[in-house]
Amino acid sequence: MLDTAPERAYDDVTRIAASICAVPIAIVSLIDTDRQWFKSRLGLAVAETHRDQAFCAHTILKPELLEVEDATLDVRFADNPLVLGDPGIRFYAGAPLLTPAGAPLLTPAGHALGSLCVIDREPRKLSAEQKASLESLARLVMNNLELRRTAAELAAAAANIKTLSGMLPICCACKQIRNDQGYWQQVETYIAKHTDATFTHSYCPKCAKIYFPDVED
Repeated sequence: MLDTAPERAYDDVTRIAASICAVPIAIVSLIDTDRQWFKSRLGLAVAETHRDQAFCAHTILKPELLEVEDATLDVRFADNPLVLGDPGIRFYAGAPLLTPAGAPLLTPAGHALGSLCVIDREPRKLSAEQKASLESLARLVMNNLELRRTAAELAAAAANIKTLSGMLPICCACKQIRNDQGYWQQVETYIAKHTDATFTHSYCPKCAKIYFPDVED
């Protein structure tokens, strides 16, 4: 997901979030090892920042919305370069990306992933309705991420599977299969050519008694 191209599904969310919360900046932020990268951003020119400057790095520590009414008065952020310089953050509210169970979204390595946040250059406070809407939109981002992951897994699975379909002409006597070129092949030869299956060979109990009558079970 990191460093992927902009997508309308996420850009729509940031646009709606900014409108509902009446702020100039909205971001879908994803946290990497040493950086904060923006999957979608509205009202902000840069595509990423250092992780040690990221408000989102604080948001993902807890499963509830983080609101900072005035960053200049908050000891966690007062000396942050994003507060002292461009874009001049004063207000921040971030909703962490949570799983359906309410836990932070984690990377395969177990790290919390990101948030949906809104930012203003003036101190302010969200209403209860705005907070609820921001959390709802964060769940929508999470659903989009899960759909993307599922689609990628299905595509990978489809790329590794060749499906046999239709009616297969099989000889009633020798049980060979006729291929598309009209030649007859052993079943395992045909299946191996059309799928990724591998084979082991053995005797079923019935055939073992026919071919090896002197061998006890």
